[in-house]
Amino acid sequence: MSVRTPDPNSGWLSDQELEEIRRRLPLLYVEAVPVRVDGLGQVTEVGVLLRVSASGNMTRTIVSGRVMYGETLRDALFRHLEKDLGPMAFPQLPTSPIPFSVAEYFPLPGVSAFTDERQHAVSLAYVIPVTGTCDPRQDALELTWMTPEEASSDAIRAEMEGGRGALLRAALASVGRLG
Repeated sequence: MSVRTPDPNSGWLSDQELEEIRRRLPLLYVEAVPVRVDGLGQVTEVGVLLRVSASGNMTRTIVSGRVMYGETLRDALFRHLEKDLGPMAFPQLPTSPIPFSVAEYFPLPGVSAFTDERQHAVSLAYVIPVTGTCDPRQDALELTWMTPEEASSDAIRAEMEGGRGALLRAALASVGRLG
């Protein structure tokens, strides 16, 4: 049983088709670490989502979602940021869609630092400044703004599934804010 809110405009696959594809092919995802920056462009706060996992546990995570067939990376990032943070978040997408990291998720632990029991997935990860008001939607319960030091703590990493705590730390390292 899934507790996730279905995408009302999935654009390409039914739940059954997606399950079958996940068993056969790696899927492409984008992930975004929402941040607030000061006038010099230095990260001052990091947004971390609180969700209920498929197993019913409360977990922390970052913005994440599939790239649909025919969709640009910029469009996928914008769609998922708006879906998770609300239409008034006003993300500042990069001029060039070069990720800070590429994460490869496997269904079995130990193959890489990242796991996703549902599938083999490749994720392009970005740090995205947001300037507006964030109002979590879909299956996100809340967005917590933390200092970079708080976000990179062992306590927060322990609350994140699938290795996303390591990805969050890599995001902060990529912008010179690893605590």
